[in-house]
Amino acid sequence: MISRIDLRGDVLPEGGALRDLLPRAEFDVEAALETVRPICEDVRHRGSAAVIEWGEKFDGVRIDSIRVPAAAIAAALEGLDPAVRAALEESIRRARLVHREQRRTTHTTQVVPGGTVTEKWVPVERVGLYVPGGRSVYPSSVVMNVVPAQEAGVEGIAVASPPQKAFGGLPHPTILAACALLGVDEVYAAGGAQAVAMFAYGTADCLPVNLVTGPGNIYVAAAKRLLKGRIGIDAEAGPTEIAILADSTADPVHVAADLISQAEHDPMAAAVLVTDSEELAAATEAELKPQVAATKHVTDRIEPALAGRQSAIVLVNDLADGLKVVDAYAAEHLEIQTADAAVVADRVRNAGAIFVGPWAPVSLGDYCAGSNHVLPTGGCACHSSGLSVQSFLRGIHIVDYTRDALAEVTHHVVTLAEAEDLPAHGAALKARFGGEVPQQ
Repeated sequence: MISRIDLRGDVLPEGGALRDLLPRAEFDVEAALETVRPICEDVRHRGSAAVIEWGEKFDGVRIDSIRVPAAAIAAALEGLDPAVRAALEESIRRARLVHREQRRTTHTTQVVPGGTVTEKWVPVERVGLYVPGGRSVYPSSVVMNVVPAQEAGVEGIAVASPPQKAFGGLPHPTILAACALLGVDEVYAAGGAQAVAMFAYGTADCLPVNLVTGPGNIYVAAAKRLLKGRIGIDAEAGPTEIAILADSTADPVHVAADLISQAEHDPMAAAVLVTDSEELAAATEAELKPQVAATKHVTDRIEPALAGRQSAIVLVNDLADGLKVVDAYAAEHLEIQTADAAVVADRVRNAGAIFVGPWAPVSLGDYCAGSNHVLPTGGCACHSSGLSVQSFLRGIHIVDYTRDALAEVTHHVVTLAEAEDLPAHGAALKARFGGEVPQQ
């Protein structure tokens, strides 16, 4: 059901050589670019009509308008199961607690008397938030995208999610209800590359945005790559992944359950266990079989995900090697199920989010930990962060110098400008002092 990679015995290689030994899903965004390019160009030239036509082709339903009526959003909240509403409200409450603490404040540094640099943080004006609607329904992704944008102070928030044939061409009602709970009334029935292009170029129904965030399939990722520059993006999200660093103290029942929890997302989802315990590896393999048999989505998602090249049990000499492996892997979600888990977690450098000990499973972070579940995938956690309030802010430096403060540093600026063969840079300062460098 799941393969093994045995890295015991030899000294682990460094850098890319180690990464090449680890399991990873194939996710060729570059190849998908040529598929999404004509879609994006069509939306650029024909606007909403193109979005509707591509939605009919890919989602199997023809809609009259891409904008979801306010009455449909209100009706979705009215019809929401009370237990689901309570769970979403708690998820929103906890996410706000965490993301509110991420707000940045204006800070002024006095560099010299009369010379200051102030950094102020300004939210982007308008964002487009993408919520997938394929194999599963993700109201939690509405929460994870909207809350940090709101806490950053973004004024214009638009949500797009694919039209659903089962709901008359509207996005799933639970997604609409989540939007209603968050006070978002600008929602579009648009999915895939055409939704990203709609946000980038704008249409008669949807004004263009400055930034697009949210996970999606390979075509959403390719459209983000194609249109990056015209819009800002959070990341090119790939298949979801979990890595678990565990030792002999871990419970194989927990480990198996957590591997399965990510495998049920998609047949390309990655589930990786890194351990120095042969006994835990064997016990986890044995535990997978009955747990998989007892759950849903077995043949279409879980079994192909666990059996795929992206999933494996990786055996290592000790926890020190295990840490090297998980840092090289740079998982979207990393669980630490070891003795002294908090100490081990503190030694990790590369992960989208770290879940410490047996009582902090990834599923908690997906919904109600307060953390954000929009995280870097495909090894990008070695250089990128998950979605946060900072994702929606821009830092602007404000430089304020008096005449005396400028005079004091002019000779340094002139010297550096001439060293770079850019004499007009220095001349711009000398012009303020009669064409001369002020005497020190």
